Amino acid sequence: MEFVEVRLEMPANTPIMMLREVDGRRRLLPIAIGNPEAAAIHYAVEGIEPPRPLTHDLLTIVLAELDAVLERVTVTALLDRTFYASLTLITAAGTKLVSCRPSDGIALAVRVKCPIFASDDVLDDAAVDPDDDELIISDFQSFIDNVSPDDFA
Repeated sequence: MEFVEVRLEMPANTPIMMLREVDGRRRLLPIAIGNPEAAAIHYAVEGIEPPRPLTHDLLTIVLAELDAVLERVTVTALLDRTFYASLTLITAAGTKLVSCRPSDGIALAVRVKCPIFASDDVLDDAAVDPDDDELIISDFQSFIDNVSPDDFA
């Protein structure tokens, strides 16, 4: 997968992170994310360096200090409209998998320039063909119109 962009879907101003298959059908995988994560990704993509490390910058520093390498980020599952991801870390003790939100994983991936993957199941369930932009907007508008605070409990 490749990171494409974070864009705001109107009218709710919801940040949507877009990933694209590198090979094959080049489907797009839209994932709704929070504003802080959208800002963190934007800062990394634009090369903006804050005077003090932000959370994702701090984590990359900690990984380097521990001689751990972020090998890859994988969007692993979509359950009840919630995406899940994992970090694959290479450490002195071996390979470690750490569960994370996709937005946090991508915020790290764009900083350290590691590969991004998505499971076939996630792509089959949530990815859309590139010429289906209207479908993306319609699906997310439906999600936004029907989402409730209880969905995030």
